[in-house]
Amino acid sequence: MSTAITAARHELLASVRAKAPYALVAAFLGMVAASTFIGWRTTVTVTAIYERVLADGYTTQPNPFTDVSPLYYVRNTVIYVLLIGTLMAATLGVQSALRDRKAETAALIGTRPVDARALRTGRLLGLGILLAALVAVTEVVTWVSVGLLVGGPLDAAETLRIAGFGVLTWLLLVGFAGVGMLSGRLLHRERTALLAPVVVWAVIAFVVPQLGTAARPVSLLNPVPLPAQDSGAFAWLSHALAPIAITERFKTASGALLGSPTTGSAAASALLVALFAAVALTAAILVRGTRTQGVPHE
Repeated sequence: MSTAITAARHELLASVRAKAPYALVAAFLGMVAASTFIGWRTTVTVTAIYERVLADGYTTQPNPFTDVSPLYYVRNTVIYVLLIGTLMAATLGVQSALRDRKAETAALIGTRPVDARALRTGRLLGLGILLAALVAVTEVVTWVSVGLLVGGPLDAAETLRIAGFGVLTWLLLVGFAGVGMLSGRLLHRERTALLAPVVVWAVIAFVVPQLGTAARPVSLLNPVPLPAQDSGAFAWLSHALAPIAITERFKTASGALLGSPTTGSAAASALLVALFAAVALTAAILVRGTRTQGVPHE
């Protein structure tokens, strides 16, 4: 336990001092902070167009944004988590795995009676704490910004929904951090180690969903997933690959938490995201790296 705690403390300090992921961290925090304003501004623009059309007598339909929930403004955050947050987490995981090798201390650590699994567990714990802090910052910023836009603080139910979305976001991010750490331990070259999680991310986020929604490719950038094809090969592929389309499951569960219309079971989707995180973290802890990487004794 002491090894894991020491490793977690060291990982937190090293990750904060590292300069490589700063651009991704800044982009993630900045876009999440801006997403609420973007959602609000879009609503204002559409409402202005609606009022002009209504005044000209071209429609008698009610304004679709009249009774919109305050959480509607948060829905774009889902896209920024998937496009920026996951890559940020994977990069942090790779940097964590490569840090000792780049500092030429991996071989030295390998000569000490250190429990390698405890060491890796501690590093993942440190990354998990760091990612939890980043997610907490984004959730507080979101809560405050939405409250300012709607003219008052959010109620308890809306606050709990935002908190639930934060927990789900953290699970997805730590899962990709585990993928990044595993890549950094198994691959020798830094560029290859950084590229491999990007390939995994691209397959999960774009290739797999596209196999079930090829007729609607732009749906991949929607904050909530659209229904798959009703029949044919696309429908079969969509159902068969649904368990590994983790980003689509994240959209489904997030949409349910934020009050967006979704298809599929939100509970099952959240469970799959949690399972992805558990599998990725377990693999990052248990899978042994090559001896040339100076991995501590098992």
